[in-house]
Amino acid sequence: MKAHKRITAFGEVMMRLAVPNYETLSQSRSLTYAFTGTGVNIAAAMARLGHEASIVTTVPDNSLGDAAAASLRALDLNTRFVRAEGSILGSYYLETGYGMRPTRVTYGSRKNSSFNSTAKEAYNTMLIAENTDYLHLCGIGLAMNANVRYQMKSLAEQVKLAGGSVVFDCNYRSTLWEEEERRHAKSYYEEMLCLADIVMMNERDAISLLGYQSSFEGRTEQLQELIPMIASKYAIKMIAGTQREVGPDHHHMITGYMYKDGMMKIGRPMNAVVLDRVGAGDAYTAGIIHSNINGYDAEYAVQFATAASILAHTVPGDTAALSEQDIVRAMHELAPDIER
Repeated sequence: MKAHKRITAFGEVMMRLAVPNYETLSQSRSLTYAFTGTGVNIAAAMARLGHEASIVTTVPDNSLGDAAAASLRALDLNTRFVRAEGSILGSYYLETGYGMRPTRVTYGSRKNSSFNSTAKEAYNTMLIAENTDYLHLCGIGLAMNANVRYQMKSLAEQVKLAGGSVVFDCNYRSTLWEEEERRHAKSYYEEMLCLADIVMMNERDAISLLGYQSSFEGRTEQLQELIPMIASKYAIKMIAGTQREVGPDHHHMITGYMYKDGMMKIGRPMNAVVLDRVGAGDAYTAGIIHSNINGYDAEYAVQFATAASILAHTVPGDTAALSEQDIVRAMHELAPDIER
């Protein structure tokens, strides 16, 4: 029988404005929109896998916020910790790449959004912690402002005190950081690493963000050298992540890994045919959390999470809510022509 836990994700709900048909913004005169964000992706994936999923966020107190909240409820998310305040919803524009042209994300109004303008003490952290078994936090929030960083740390501390687990996804994106704040990014991340039970990262985070140096050139060897050092320094129970090799004709190779109990498990590479890669990393994270909850062994857990990521590449939009049956089928590379 599968275990069921209360999953809470803290993060911004954003409007994704996608240019259709592989066009660029300068070409197209139409956009399709959806409400998304790392927290939304994680919570929706966990809800689909049978857990009770909530999101902690602030949306605008207007029709745009109403629409965002309705979208969350449609994903079977509990919205009891969703606040309505202000008037601006963060947004980004997506131009899907093709061939040699890469996919491009351009952020719109974000720094001054309702979520990022929320007061430090806006959330009832004690109530949230009492109703949370696993808290998911994303490093993108650290780049926003001091209030969001305070909220993340406060939530993590309260959840730990209440006996829950903290999952922290490094998700370091240097372009989101102001030049002055970038100088302090390492210290902000280190605070979260000290509070996290499960961390999502790879060797590039270790090198570019935390300042580690490796004696190896190959990425896999760097991973095997650096990740155990980080787990030991910050007393992290598990570190997991993926490596990606970009191939021709929208074919990428994804390899998952997990470091736990002093053992490194590197999974079998799987081929991803890319329709939409945004959110595929969140699917991997959800697969790791679900595997940890259910006590799957390392080999199975890594392959399960990798298969979830592979499937997410085939789903339009950021939010890929996949059933366990679908993931297991992909894990064993069973692809029926038509399901009838």
